Amino acid sequence: MTGLLAADTSAADKRAAFRAGLSSGRIQRLPGAFNPLVAKLIQEIGFEGVYVSGAVVSADLALPDIGLTTLTEVAGPGQQIARVTDLPVLIDADTGFGEPMSAARTVTVLEDAGIAGCHLEDQVNPKRCGHLDGKAVVPTEDMVRRLRAAISARRDPNFVICARTDAAGIEGIDAAIERAKAYAEAGADLIFTEALTTPADFEKFRAAVSTPLLANMTEFGKSELIPAQTLDRIGYNAVIYPVSTLRLAMHAAEAGLREIYEQGTQSGLLDRMQHRSRLYELLQYERYNEFDSDIFNFALGRNQ
Repeated sequence: MTGLLAADTSAADKRAAFRAGLSSGRIQRLPGAFNPLVAKLIQEIGFEGVYVSGAVVSADLALPDIGLTTLTEVAGPGQQIARVTDLPVLIDADTGFGEPMSAARTVTVLEDAGIAGCHLEDQVNPKRCGHLDGKAVVPTEDMVRRLRAAISARRDPNFVICARTDAAGIEGIDAAIERAKAYAEAGADLIFTEALTTPADFEKFRAAVSTPLLANMTEFGKSELIPAQTLDRIGYNAVIYPVSTLRLAMHAAEAGLREIYEQGTQSGLLDRMQHRSRLYELLQYERYNEFDSDIFNFALGRNQ
């Protein structure tokens, strides 16, 4: 049965849809998914895409976001998430997991995983979380080499390569703008400027750069949380909410576990839990039952 064990939409069609969305004149909203089930929920609610955060992949392994994860540890969850959703998936590829040749290999692995696009950043390798202090960026020409290597390895021209710059908090917005222009000239399809703070910063960047732009609306960081409608009006093409679902889930899990520990029962938490019937609905249990009935609709005779 179509759309049951995997998404109907091909990776190529998802990539084409992502490119079309970026040029549609409507902002593309990509909440982060920390597992495939969350990706199904993102699609059901009506968002335009799914994001896979490197910080979330690290946190899922109980590691800080300081460049400890490997390409395979990131590509694996990305593939699992992309498999179940018809939406395009954008994934955080850190610095490309090494030198330019590694960035090139990263693109091939992510393409094979069914991902629609990735972003590569200009931090020194190993990187740090974009909203922490103490970051360092490589020279512009080093990032250009990183990008060109990644672009040269791309087999599907619709696979979106996004260049992220962390320079705004280190060298200032004007320097970040100059880097963005150099990255666009090198062939980046989308520009992601990390840790801008106010709507005025986003407006300044939009006025200076003609390439499609992505905004990061992560909580508890350096950026003011700007509504998608405002970012759309400013002219941004995409917005990610990288860690929101993980933060929501972990807050609820911690509160619930503490109550079970203290009360000895979860009976007071039921109104805060997803009901079994809702989980089964999201998992499409009924369709699996129909599938089983269609396939195994025979009976064995007495002599068989």
